[in-house]
This record gives sequence, structure tokens and C-alpha cells, in this order.
Amino acid sequence: MSEPTLEARLDRLESLAEIRMLPAKYALALDMRDLDAWVGLFPEDVKVGKEQIGRAHLKAWIDDTLRLQFSTTSHHIGGHIIEFKDADNASGVVYSKNEHEAGPEWVIMQMLYWDDYQRIDGRWYFRRRLPCYLYASDLNRPPIGEKKMRWPGREPYDGSWHELWPSWKTFWNNKPDGALPEVAEPAPLGAFLERMRSGSSAPRVRVR
Repeated sequence: MSEPTLEARLDRLESLAEIRMLPAKYALALDMRDLDAWVGLFPEDVKVGKEQIGRAHLKAWIDDTLRLQFSTTSHHIGGHIIEFKDADNASGVVYSKNEHEAGPEWVIMQMLYWDDYQRIDGRWYFRRRLPCYLYASDLNRPPIGEKKMRWPGREPYDGSWHELWPSWKTFWNNKPDGALPEVAEPAPLGAFLERMRSGSSAPRVRVR
């Protein structure tokens, strides 16, 4: 395989920088309720639910969600891993720690997004965001135990935090036997997430 050209390497660096800005822009636009800025991070043909397509439908959905559920929100972006499928398509995982004013409660949440990114006409967009939740709970009620998603007025449920990653079940199902464990070779460059996912399918995520 030939080495990438200098032009291709610079393009990759610029793409990485632009993609890394997307979650930060997403958080700021959402928290400040600039819905036009928020929907502009998705392509014109973004899918909304099973049947609707387009930014107008996405804007209507997020407007309804924010007005009905949250008075105030604050999203804090964490680590971000990005891997490219080709020059114009990539996937990534980004951590997000969020706070929500939900009626009489202040709900804190830990989650991650599995993202698909696409470059269209020279600009990178979210093609899809798959939210996977570890917990959501009132600040004064730590989410100890099962079913860590605990929104006011709703039955607790699991948040699919571990379902993207087969390593979670493997770890708990394979206790050490005292022998020195085998160690796999490091993942190839650009395939860290692919190695961790082991070909597993995306989980079904319950819409909050």
C-alpha cells in the first residue's frame, strides 16, 4: 500500500479538526436553544424517526422535546475517538456528561454517542447519532443498582451504555483461572473502535 500524499494527510487533519468541533457545536447550540444552528449540523436529508426526512422535521422534534421536558440543559463533551471509512465518511465515539432541569428535579446523566459523520460539498455533518446511556438520576439520588435511567415521572429503564461493546459481557463471563492471561496485539491504526466492537450490531435505544 502506497503512503498517503501530503495533500491527503493535510485533508485528514483538517477533517479531524472539523469533526471534533461537531459535538461541541451540538452541545452549545442545544443548550442555548439555537435550533437553526443545531439542525444545521445535520444534512438536509436527515432522517427523523421512521418516516420523516429533513431539517424542518428535526427542528420540530427537538423544539417539542426541549419545551416539554427541560427548562435548562448543560452538555459537557469528553473524549472523542474518530475513525475514517474513506475520505468522506467516518465514525466516532464521544463521551457526554449532561445536566437537565426537569421540573422539580436536577437530573444528571452520563452517556456516549456512537456517531456517523459524512462530508457533503466540502462540509462535515452528523449523518447519525446513536445515544447510549449509563445513567440519568436526580443529583441527590445516586443511580446505584439496576435500571439506572431514572427520569421524573417515568419507570426506570436500562440505557444501553454497554450494548455496543462485547467486551463488557466477555469480562464478566470469563473469570481469571490463575494463569497468565493472553494478550491480543494492539488494534491496527484507524481500527480501534472496529476492534472493540467485534462486528456487533448497534443496540436498540429507547427514546427518552
